Amino acid sequence: MRARGRPGRGHRDQAANPPGPGQATNGGADVIAGRRGAVRGAADGLGGAGGGGCGCGTGERRRPGGGRSGAAYVPGPAWPQGGVAAVARGGPAEGGSSCIWEPGAEAGSPGGAIAGREGLGVPGRSERRQALVGDAPGLEEQAPPGTRKSGGTSASRDSRPRGAGRGRLFETQAAEGRRVPRGRREGGASHGGACLPWWPGRLLSCTPVTGARLVCPVRARWPSARPSAMHTLVFLSTRQVLQCQPAACQALPLLPRELFPLLFKVAFMDKKTVVLRELVHTWPFPLLSFQQLLQECAHCSRALLQERPSTESMQAVILGLTARLHTPEPGASTQPLCRKHALRVLDMTGLLDDGVEQDPGTMSMWDCTAAVARTCIAQQQGGATEPGPAPIPVEVRVDLRVNRASYAFLREALRSSVGSPLRLCCRDLRAEDLPMRNTVALLQLLDAGCLRRVDLRFNNLGLRGLSVIIPHVARFQHLASLRLHYVHGDSRQPSVDGEDNFRYFLAQMGRFTCLRELSMGSSLLSGRLDQLLSTLQSPLESLELAFCALLPEDLRFLAQSPHAAHLKKLDLSGNDLSGSQLAPFQGLLQASAATLLHLELTECQLADTQLLATLPILTRCTSLRYLGLYGNPLSMAGLKELLRDSVAQAELRTVVHPFPVDCYEGLPWPPPASVLLEASINEEKFARVEAELHQLLLASGRAHVLWTTDIYGRLAADYFSL
Repeated sequence: MRARGRPGRGHRDQAANPPGPGQATNGGADVIAGRRGAVRGAADGLGGAGGGGCGCGTGERRRPGGGRSGAAYVPGPAWPQGGVAAVARGGPAEGGSSCIWEPGAEAGSPGGAIAGREGLGVPGRSERRQALVGDAPGLEEQAPPGTRKSGGTSASRDSRPRGAGRGRLFETQAAEGRRVPRGRREGGASHGGACLPWWPGRLLSCTPVTGARLVCPVRARWPSARPSAMHTLVFLSTRQVLQCQPAACQALPLLPRELFPLLFKVAFMDKKTVVLRELVHTWPFPLLSFQQLLQECAHCSRALLQERPSTESMQAVILGLTARLHTPEPGASTQPLCRKHALRVLDMTGLLDDGVEQDPGTMSMWDCTAAVARTCIAQQQGGATEPGPAPIPVEVRVDLRVNRASYAFLREALRSSVGSPLRLCCRDLRAEDLPMRNTVALLQLLDAGCLRRVDLRFNNLGLRGLSVIIPHVARFQHLASLRLHYVHGDSRQPSVDGEDNFRYFLAQMGRFTCLRELSMGSSLLSGRLDQLLSTLQSPLESLELAFCALLPEDLRFLAQSPHAAHLKKLDLSGNDLSGSQLAPFQGLLQASAATLLHLELTECQLADTQLLATLPILTRCTSLRYLGLYGNPLSMAGLKELLRDSVAQAELRTVVHPFPVDCYEGLPWPPPASVLLEASINEEKFARVEAELHQLLLASGRAHVLWTTDIYGRLAADYFSL
């Protein structure tokens, strides 16, 4: 006879006749009810005054817990044999606590089964007692400063009675020191593990054990676990619920909707594809956002957005979306509280795509674009043949990648999404090596209200191509980022057509009202930077002018413009700053010192002399997080000086430095950038340099700062992440 009632509500609905040994009644409904009880008890704190009952799938009778703490535990065949997830909720005034009992190595043993039947409880404040936990020696208590431990002696391993089986639980009363068999304590709580004194701020430090472990969420510490891996009880209970995916899918309609965000993160993290698909299919909120659900949260410190997404998890989300689109709209006879049709927006933006050594088990942004596009096309082709009511439309927000090979496929997907239940909205568009005609056709299909960034690279458009494309880009009034990499726009063209194209380009740039980031890499803007920046309606926060052949007057104008005081990211790579440009550059650095977070100076011909002259101004950039100096002819002495002076920059986290010129052999002086990038170095000398820099960082207490020569590590931050 299975237990009835909601777990953690006390013991008012206990079953009268518990089954005997071996009479397990592990029905599917029992498993679902037990899981629901464990998670609901963990999430909502259903346990209260009246003791700790259990909601389980084994038909065990719920034991009344002592103290004033409710308990819910969920054993059953869906978990490893003997596994138990127990949750107790309470507060300092109630004498309760929250902990999890896991009979680890004792799974399937009599002790493990006993622990599963005993439930979980926490003694009241008036009963401070300690217990021996099977083969769990080394359990230590650390009271906070100024806190006195309650009286009582803890039974050590040597004092354990002979014949005590592994995992058998014994209790030592504080007052008499006598051993009491497991079971219900007088005036205490029924506990499947160790009963330990509790007070606010208590810290348990437990050595690894073979029999079992007790995790106290007040503050628990495991020597074998990383601090970043610590999770709350709600997270651990949620993970346990998802171990058996078919049963978890059946339980979803019974779970509180407040748990769905955490269920999604756990399922995405653990690749529970069956549950993940069903979660998307039955999502109870209008918005399902990766940026909200996969970030660091109170229950789990792992930020999945900073990792490349799993192919299995991404495919499960897309399959769940497809299943949801094929679900007809509920009619009048359908239950009014049906939650299957609440989803309106699926936001899949913000996924990491570093583009380096793509793991076959992860999905790149190119693969994600193809998968979403394929879904759009399939939905349009299959929608006309399926009878019945039209599905409720869903807006899918994605970051799209396109090149020559995928252009036709993506264009078809964008066309298919017009008037389709699956409406494709692009947030960031990146087009590589795409002809001008195709780029214009793609821009015309994008929603003007969704686009945040346009990134055109390796297109070799020139000024003529830019003058054709820019009017189609300017119609996106909410555009915040415009990146034109390697379009080879040369503003120095003396021809009449070249001048007209440049003026038309400037006129269209003046239409942007929300632009905050502008990248003109490899566009020759010598002496024309003032004309470009003067047309913008609002100050920029990110400006990339790599290999733009800037002149001193360009840097002087930028230093005196309204943009300088707002710059967070500045990239001047490939511009010679060693001669007459040094003083204007220093003025620009001083004007932007208060806001600058990211500074890229790769291949700027900065030798020790120029660096030492710039250091007093550079160290005023107290908020600087990233400094890129790769490809500059700096010596070991110059790097040491930079390291010492950068102590004042408390926010600095990454320095990408060049190989010191001391490590080259037969290097011409001054060395061209091409020689520094291609010439071989003496590995032994560089190893000594690395060791010395590391020792200096340790001596200055800044071991957390990364000094590296790796320019392919994708350490440069994106503007929107600053």
